[in-house]
Amino acid sequence: MLNITGKTTSDCSLPVAALVRNVICCPQLGSLLHIFQGYYSINSDKLVLRNAVVNDCFSDIVSILASRGANSTLHTVCSVKSSILTGGSCPVKDVNTFEKMVNTSKLFEACSTVDPLKECCRPACQPAIMEAALQISGTQMILNENKNVFGKTNHIESINDCKGVVYSYFSRKLPPDVANTAFRILSACKVNKGTVSMYLALFNIYFTYCSGCLCYPSLRCELAWILPLEFNQPSEVIKACRNVAAPSPSCCSSLNTYIAGIQKQMLITNKQAIICATIFGSILRKGGVMTNVYELCDVDLKDFSIQGCLL
Repeated sequence: MLNITGKTTSDCSLPVAALVRNVICCPQLGSLLHIFQGYYSINSDKLVLRNAVVNDCFSDIVSILASRGANSTLHTVCSVKSSILTGGSCPVKDVNTFEKMVNTSKLFEACSTVDPLKECCRPACQPAIMEAALQISGTQMILNENKNVFGKTNHIESINDCKGVVYSYFSRKLPPDVANTAFRILSACKVNKGTVSMYLALFNIYFTYCSGCLCYPSLRCELAWILPLEFNQPSEVIKACRNVAAPSPSCCSSLNTYIAGIQKQMLITNKQAIICATIFGSILRKGGVMTNVYELCDVDLKDFSIQGCLL
């Protein structure tokens, strides 16, 4: 748990938490809470926290993170409430009932190792989690009877609460680092589908706070194995784009040619594409390109990958 707490502190550090909340901070906070929920009652049959203790536990988590340098208002930044740890309206909150209702072998086959490249394009774990949530919420039975459930708010809330219980069950069965990696990949897939400009949050960190690439150590430390690419000096891009304030054919042509060269080096995953766009933006910034050329030239995150399914 200490490693996960440290990573959450780093990903939600005071100056950048709000800027990267949807891309980095809030997914990591959510992962920490899922793992804490699973480990809190690991010596009992419960998969959730009791209402009597949940507020104190939640407050302690936020305080501990803040004492180590994280934003002290994370619960506000990420719109998270302590009730997320209680299982809410999910009717199944203990291990025995969960295992009687869910095919856990099938669940772990789909989710024990989540492939960051395949999961966002051809999901395996996400449908398995949803299936388990439907089963323990009682919704699967209603669907089998051909009744309309998705127009009813209470059933939707129950399914979402039950997904949290499924995450809690995972957290009991997997090592914290493995569970954290899986949860972060699943969050990344969700962000990729729903947020067209997710890379801009990271890009803005460099533009707002940084001189060079060293102001966000946790990100930089991961780059060696997350993004094994060579960034050649983009002198042609810098020359063509340094003083532009409006779409420029020469700038955009040079930019697209450089990005095409990055594509050819390797098959870039979703997470790598985000970091790739960020690092390249930082290099351009250091070279004197002060305009957001991604926006000017209509460059999207998927342009950094040949996957074709990033967004």
